[in-house]
Amino acid sequence: MSIKKLAGQTVWYGMSNIAAKLLNYILTPIITHLLNSPQGRVDYGDVSMLYAAIAFANIIFTYGLETGYFRFSSQVADKKTLFHTLFNSILGSTILLSGLLILFRVPISEFVEQQGHTDYIVLATFIIAFDALAALPFALLRQEDRPKKYAFVRIIGILVNIFLTVFFIYYSPKIVNPDSDNIYSIWYQKQTNVSLLLIANLAQTVITFLFLWKEWGSFSWKMDWHLWKKVMRYSTPMLIIGLGGMVNETIDRLMLPKLLLADETVAKTTVGIYAANYKLAIFITLFIQAFRLGAEPFFFNQANSKNAPQTYARVMKWFVITLCVAFLFTALFIDVWVRLIGSSYRSGVGLVPILLAANIALGIYYNLSVWYKITDKMRMGIYITLIGAAITLLMNYFLIPIYGMYACAWATCSCYVVMMVCSYFLGQKYFAVPYDVKRIGGYVLLIGVLYAIQQFVATATPHLFLRIVTASGLFVLFFLVVYKLEKEELKKMPVIGKLLS
Repeated sequence: MSIKKLAGQTVWYGMSNIAAKLLNYILTPIITHLLNSPQGRVDYGDVSMLYAAIAFANIIFTYGLETGYFRFSSQVADKKTLFHTLFNSILGSTILLSGLLILFRVPISEFVEQQGHTDYIVLATFIIAFDALAALPFALLRQEDRPKKYAFVRIIGILVNIFLTVFFIYYSPKIVNPDSDNIYSIWYQKQTNVSLLLIANLAQTVITFLFLWKEWGSFSWKMDWHLWKKVMRYSTPMLIIGLGGMVNETIDRLMLPKLLLADETVAKTTVGIYAANYKLAIFITLFIQAFRLGAEPFFFNQANSKNAPQTYARVMKWFVITLCVAFLFTALFIDVWVRLIGSSYRSGVGLVPILLAANIALGIYYNLSVWYKITDKMRMGIYITLIGAAITLLMNYFLIPIYGMYACAWATCSCYVVMMVCSYFLGQKYFAVPYDVKRIGGYVLLIGVLYAIQQFVATATPHLFLRIVTASGLFVLFFLVVYKLEKEELKKMPVIGKLLS
């Protein structure tokens, strides 16, 4: 697969992930404006904590088999047997794990601060289960280079979620008569905002799974146990890496209400504010996710090429340039983006640049991590992830009581920076790639300087229009610098070269 093809697939995967993130982005202003009351902020905090727990469970339910599937699909002749073996594995484990979650729903609801709402745990369990069952069919689409169907299925599910969320939260309160005895009115009045949002998400996961029928519908119950053991030996470390990654990404939303020196209402409100502002980093996170979906099979396919290190280095440079653009697009124009969330959530806007910087480090780390995947040194990936998880846990534990949600943001940033640095130096030892560190570091330093200038302007003038003008100028300036430094390489790119000639 060429870099051009990787870019094309990243666009297709990006479309679906942009849609997924836009779902959250569209729903965030809707929900934060509709749930702008004190109780509404508590509800949003509850949803944020539940989705943090769901993210952890998703890692356990899939236990690294997606990466294992990519690794072994390029090594085995009978790819159907590989798929059926791994799908049967996930099917069996999903049934078992779902039963355990439902069985222990009471203590689990208490752990995630949802006492008295075991129905949330049941709904979340079914969301996790269908997500897990769809994981390998989606991996099959990626492995077979079918990003269009991947995007189509993802977007269909997302549209269902959008429709039901808006219908439940916005329209239903207007049409439901409390005194009516029709089935929908009776059912609706028994629901909470949290349960309605979960039901909308569950509908998305079920419909998504059904649309993948052609990928999983013909599976057989036969398993190649020898092959399964080989894949499990490779994939099991990914479970640890995945769990460590989730600690770094979402544990703060579970630790924040437990460690914050405040009552339950204030604590959940703080989680809601933190989660709402976290989503303002969407432009970086959506590109990172899109890139990961297209890059994983690309890196494995390129691994045996003699030019692989040079290819990886070139991909990294342009990847970082794109991350820098996403950072500036958000940070320079934060005065505009912050208006998309409810007014009572905007007190956390200072978190956004910290989280954007954290995501740049995370994106670079994902790109660097190719070395331990293609050299089968997954144990090194575990060590790096555990170091990051330790930093996250310790900083949150000791700093949340003092600095609140800002401790979460700085813990996230510190964790990813350390993981990025560790992965770079270890990678150069085991699989040297000639990354242009000076050029990449220069771009990262440049966006920091441009952001500092914009912050100075923001404090000097209260006029939004003037701040937007200066932000636009600084944004264009970055492109001019990139053009000057990368002009020769840009001319070699088919589309851009024609525009520049």
